[in-house]
Amino acid sequence: MSPRDNTALFGEGLTPPVQAFRATLYLAQRLRYLMDERLRADGLTTQQAALLTVVSALGTPSLKQAAAALGTTHQNIAQLVQALRRKGMLDVHDDPADGRRRLLSVTDASRAYWAGRDDGDHAAVAGWFAALSDDELATFVALTDRLVSALDTAR
Repeated sequence: MSPRDNTALFGEGLTPPVQAFRATLYLAQRLRYLMDERLRADGLTTQQAALLTVVSALGTPSLKQAAAALGTTHQNIAQLVQALRRKGMLDVHDDPADGRRRLLSVTDASRAYWAGRDDGDHAAVAGWFAALSDDELATFVALTDRLVSALDTAR
């Protein structure tokens, strides 16, 4: 595939923040599409995988905590939870400290599934970012983290 000029796509003549927003949105959509393609054969989506990653990282978060971690709504998380429960990848438990809260946890089936495909997915992601050097990737991650922190603080 030949490199393409995305100047028009990102808004030639627009302010740098608007261009950055458009470029980021395009990149996020493109990466989500690529990962959705990888997961489609197994009946999963990138959003479902992201929820499983968050639950795995946080231990047993509530639906509210999972929604906050993914920057989405409680309703969206509830839909993802139902799909993942049907697939046997996520469990929902009552919170022993507060019966109104529901806690999420990944299942053994989920852990086994990801253990079997993590290497291939990680290699694919590395390929998607191969256009950047290790130093550029570190800068990209640091800048993205700074922007996310600033957005979280602004809420």
